[in-house]
Amino acid sequence: MARMTRKESHALTRERLVETAKRLFMADGYNATPLEKVATEAGFSKGAVYSNFATKHELGLAVLDVVHVERAQSLVDAMLAHDTMAERIEGFARWADENIGDVGWTALEVEFATSTRHMPEIRTELAERRSTLTAMLATVIRTQADQLGLELPLPAEDAALQLLSLGIGLGVQRAIDPELPVSAIVDLLRSQIAAARTSAAVDG
Repeated sequence: MARMTRKESHALTRERLVETAKRLFMADGYNATPLEKVATEAGFSKGAVYSNFATKHELGLAVLDVVHVERAQSLVDAMLAHDTMAERIEGFARWADENIGDVGWTALEVEFATSTRHMPEIRTELAERRSTLTAMLATVIRTQADQLGLELPLPAEDAALQLLSLGIGLGVQRAIDPELPVSAIVDLLRSQIAAARTSAAVDG
């Protein structure tokens, strides 16, 4: 069996640190989790953390990147596994109920943003990630519309921003009160689809 190269070893160490940090940040909180604990739980020294991440905030951004990709992929899977729009909306509703308001995820997003609010460079990084999330959601919306032959009544990016904004607000409220239904965001999606169908009918 061939030995790992230095580059491969470095990548594996980084991946393990991010996965460990993600678990600890979401379970215990971002501010409450010291880098020493991340290193120990991952099986490394604190020096290994600093050889991969200049600061804890840099590690936090890497964790958010992983979380965003995982949640986005689970959303795509929940919707595109079905053929009809009604089934896809139901898939979205189930995903929303399971993910929007997840305490660990919501707390990590809010805590990281508030604890780095006086750091312009981090705010810029977060803004770029928000833009990327919006673009990813817009792609999903555009794909859905194309597959079903619908004409969007507004740019996909605007529709995505509406859903994302409501989802963030709803997520914070559901983290406090898990009994709060996700019907508001599901209804918003239904209204966007209804408007797209009306627009397609008028154009046709």
